[in-house]
Amino acid sequence: MTYSCDKVGLDFFASAPTIHRARVEVDVSPARVFDLLLDADAWVRWAFPITRVEWTSGFPLEVGSTRNVHMRAGLVGYEEFIAYEHGSRMAFRFNEASKRGVRAFAEDYRVSGLGAARCSIEWTMAMDTGSTPKLVATLTDPLMRFGLHHMLGRFATLLESDYAATETR
Repeated sequence: MTYSCDKVGLDFFASAPTIHRARVEVDVSPARVFDLLLDADAWVRWAFPITRVEWTSGFPLEVGSTRNVHMRAGLVGYEEFIAYEHGSRMAFRFNEASKRGVRAFAEDYRVSGLGAARCSIEWTMAMDTGSTPKLVATLTDPLMRFGLHHMLGRFATLLESDYAATETR
């Protein structure tokens, strides 16, 4: 059984009830960042909630492409890409989820070249969990913020490792 999520647009990254951002600079090209973002197996190496990624539409990716992301505790997000510019931006939202409690969820990855095979990555996670009590949000927001920064650090480490330099999609 799946539960519908609000089909949010790019404006959700500025208007969502909960927004977390993290940024890192890495010694790789923007193209290398996208090589790893398109590698379904790599996601489980750096994004600890993710256990499996399935691309459900063909390549090359474009707005409207889809994938399923399986996470711990049995949550599956059925995602649709709402922005895709290879080498600079990738954003997606949940259209459906396998569990209740996600009214809307979206992520945005923006990559900017800094010259000499160096770039910055900004990751924004936006969500609306509906009726989450304010006290619960007050307690979980710092954990979410920490988790986002930690995962982006793991992504940066993976990007700069031998794994990222030798693996391809």
